[in-house]
Amino acid sequence: MTILRNISLRLFRVWQRNFDVSLVTWKTNVLPPLLEPLLYIFAFGFGLGAYVEKLSFGGKTYEYVAYLAPGMVAVGVMFHAVFECMYGAFVRMRYQKTFDAILHTPLLIEDILAGEVLWGGTKGLFAGTAILAVITAFGLASYPESLLILPAAVAGGIMFAGFGLYFAAVSPYIDNLNLPTFLFITPMFLFSGTFFPLDGMPGWLQSLAWILPLTHLVTVTRAAAFGTLSWSLLVNFAFMVVVGFAVSYIGIKLMKERLIK
Repeated sequence: MTILRNISLRLFRVWQRNFDVSLVTWKTNVLPPLLEPLLYIFAFGFGLGAYVEKLSFGGKTYEYVAYLAPGMVAVGVMFHAVFECMYGAFVRMRYQKTFDAILHTPLLIEDILAGEVLWGGTKGLFAGTAILAVITAFGLASYPESLLILPAAVAGGIMFAGFGLYFAAVSPYIDNLNLPTFLFITPMFLFSGTFFPLDGMPGWLQSLAWILPLTHLVTVTRAAAFGTLSWSLLVNFAFMVVVGFAVSYIGIKLMKERLIK
């Protein structure tokens, strides 16, 4: 538990550094989270949705675009959080030598890495908030229940940021990051209930889907968007918090060992 003891409020300096850099390139940080959901909603929701019958959720039926929209919120959180701490952290560690430079300040390695996870979670929260605003404009979110999406985006963002840092820590070269993208992120994108209900899949695949972290975030965002909240969502929140803490701890530990070497 030395890692936890070494983390201090100085981690917010790392967060601030990354935030200040993002302000310089704000167009590439703001526009994609807003435009990506529009593309998905128009292409899949309104395009493919015209050929898809209504889908059921929580005992009610919904148009396909309404079913898809909250899934896009969860996907946005995942993509922006995991890629920020996977590719972004790897570049700052390996090529830009940002971590080496910060280590010449009073910050410890644990502060730097915890700050990276926090920043990745923030990117996920921003993406989720932006996409929520878009689907709200289309009348695809129920209020005030949809506000629960925000804390879910925080928990999910930290969780996927932790996964991103872990992958960056164990990948010798940046090209190796293609492997977790193919084996982990893409399957979650396809089989976490984002595009279709899980109950239509074979039993063994349903069981596997519930192990995937994105499934729990999708479950919360969809229930919140539809206004069908229940106490069972606490299980999904608990899953994201526990997994997020565990994978962030492991990611920080492995990245620390790599930096020391």
